[in-house]
Amino acid sequence: MATENWQVDLAHSSIGFSVRHMVISKVRGRFTRWSAKLTLDPKGLDRTTVEVDIEAASIETGVSDRDNHLRSADFLDAERSPKLTYRSRRVEMLSPERLRVVGDLAIRGVTREVVLEVEYGGRGKDPWGNERAGFTATTSLNRKDFGLTWNQALETGGVLVADRVDIEIELQAIRPAATKVA
Repeated sequence: MATENWQVDLAHSSIGFSVRHMVISKVRGRFTRWSAKLTLDPKGLDRTTVEVDIEAASIETGVSDRDNHLRSADFLDAERSPKLTYRSRRVEMLSPERLRVVGDLAIRGVTREVVLEVEYGGRGKDPWGNERAGFTATTSLNRKDFGLTWNQALETGGVLVADRVDIEIELQAIRPAATKVA
């Protein structure tokens, strides 16, 4: 059996992150422009692939000065490195509800292996006959591994921005209903 191409329902999907600020609280944000391609192998995971492209300039935390700083050369350098990309290398089934996706994340020209822990939410038909599947993926990464080293020391100890970034992805995928031929 052939692999199945699924579309991502961007209206019901998101890529978010959080990072500690001044050691005491978390700042949350998201990317507003991105695309993903899922190729699922219904017989097994050996040919399943995930590809994600994120527009760096679409980072949004709700504070325009902070967002502009995150787009600058101090962080994502969106002008010279307009995309963040993720390409899976393999998918491992841990249980019927849990998967591990191992892939390469590229930010600012630096590529590192990143493992996504994935919860499979299940499948179902929508009112229009399309099949849908839901996934929640999480990971943590060290931003310095990607060259995002800007920081500021605090007089009270610690730093302004933590190194660890927690990422959460909510993804709803669609396999369109077969078109009927008259």
